[in-house]
Order: sequence, then structure tokens, then C-alpha cells
Amino acid sequence: MAYLDINNVVKRYDGHTALDGVSMHVEQGCIYGLLGPNGAGKSTLIRIINRILAADEGSVTLNGKTMTDSDITHIGYLPEERGLYKKMKVGDHIVYLGRLKGMTKADAVASMHWWLDRFDLKQWENKKIEALSKGMQQKVQFIGTVIHRPPLLIFDEPFSGFDPVNAEQLKVEILALRDQGSTILFSTHNMASVEEVCQHITLLNHARVVLTGSVSDVKQSYKKNIIAVQTLDAIEPNQDLFSILPQDPVKKQDTLIKLNAGIQVRDAISWLNDHYRLTGFTEVLPSMNEIFIETVKSQNTIQNNE
Repeated sequence: MAYLDINNVVKRYDGHTALDGVSMHVEQGCIYGLLGPNGAGKSTLIRIINRILAADEGSVTLNGKTMTDSDITHIGYLPEERGLYKKMKVGDHIVYLGRLKGMTKADAVASMHWWLDRFDLKQWENKKIEALSKGMQQKVQFIGTVIHRPPLLIFDEPFSGFDPVNAEQLKVEILALRDQGSTILFSTHNMASVEEVCQHITLLNHARVVLTGSVSDVKQSYKKNIIAVQTLDAIEPNQDLFSILPQDPVKKQDTLIKLNAGIQVRDAISWLNDHYRLTGFTEVLPSMNEIFIETVKSQNTIQNNE
């Protein structure tokens, strides 16, 4: 049984179906990517999990039990639309958010100090939120999301607005939370971050699930039978085995070969090793960004033809 189970969830508005039988099964202690283009239904699903909206059909269970409003204390939610009380002091604001989630004042203060040290924000504790840069405000909101150490965390575009250094720091903290047992639902358009932190994904398009699985399995299923070969010789195409593709502009030392239908990687490498001075090879897998674009375009074409 998954920790977070979403079963055949449907949500309709006047003349519009936002979710059409969506199911997801999120195992405990993993980072699960919720992907999709704008308008696919991601935000609606997140609001249903957070008890902001009610599903018209289907169910959402947490740790084996149907979710109720009391389960909100077990969730930390970082929305895409950031919102802090700009006139409050940083420390007071974080403690306030912790108290809203049921923490004692002493525990909230202790946790606030720990997180401010962690993010090198200690000197800003008694400054008003409005005095902070946008990036620092986003750190404060992240701290407010995780301060009560909830077992389920929902991050909606958590890296938005961060420079590379701060994005890396946030990634480290997210991975640490996972390692400490948190289950994380991660909604983003940043496919590079999906590859870096997510174990599983579900891709929504036009209110339906169009792709789901582990990141590694999804990438394997979309591979194009292309191999990057390193050799001391110039390789010529072999019409029985493979063709030569244009050179990779980044890995210029590699020769890209596309295997003919039915040709196994081991057979092509064995032949190349017999005929050339082969020094290495790598099977080329598509990026999550390429998979996202290909899947969405394909589904849009199907949708338009229906």
C-alpha cells in the first residue's frame, strides 16, 4: 500500500473537467514528480490533497486512511504563489507558521533557530520580511513549510526564482528531508531538477494521466537505440547494423550511431570492437525534458483528432 494513494479522482467545473480519473500511488520516503503543462490539472490535484478543494469522484488516502481535514497537520505545502506577512519579523513569522501546525512555542522557536542557522539567515531573525530579498523570502517560506517536520511535503515549483547556488542548497535540503523519511510530492516545469531529485513521476495532460513510472524506467522506454561511441578511428556506417548521426556538439569526441531495428547493443559493440579501436561507449537516453515535450505533443495531437 502506498503512503499517498490517489484513486480515480475526478474534478469538474462548469463546462470543464480539471481531473478525469486521475490515479497516483506515492510510496513512503520517495520524491515523486507531478508534471504537466499549464492547465493539465496539477494545481487542482494539489488543492484536493491539501483539502482546499473536494473531489467530485474518487478518493485520496494517506497512510492507508481516507484523508480528513485533521490530516492537514501532517502536510507541509509550499505553493507556487509565495505569501508571507511582510510586516512581521522573520523569526516571529516562522514561529507563527509552526504554531499553526500544532507545534509548541518552545519547539517552534528551537526549530526556527536551527533552520535559520542552516540557511545562514540568523542575522535576519529580527528583520521584517519586507527587508529581505526575494530569494531570502523564499527560503523563509520553505522553512515555514518544513518547520513541523511533516511526513508529507508538497512543493510547487520550489526552485522558482532561485539562483543556481541557492537552488543547489535547496536541492540538498530536499534530499536530506527524503533521507530522514519525508514523502515529497514535487510539482515543477524544471525537467533538470526532476532528473536530479525524483524517483518516480506522473505526467498529466488534458486532465488525464498520460505517463507514469520510475524515472529510470520512463527514460528506458523512450530510448531511441542510439549509442555514443568513443574510438581512435573514424567509423563508417554499416547498413546491416547502424547509421551514423550528426556529431554531438557537446561531446565532440563521440560518434553517435543509431542501431537498425532489431539490432542489440551488444552485437553492434562486438562488431565495432572487432573492426575499430574502440575505447568506450554509452547508451544515449533521452532527457526528461525531451520525453515531456514528445509525450505532450503526441497527446495534444490525439486530443485534437478526437
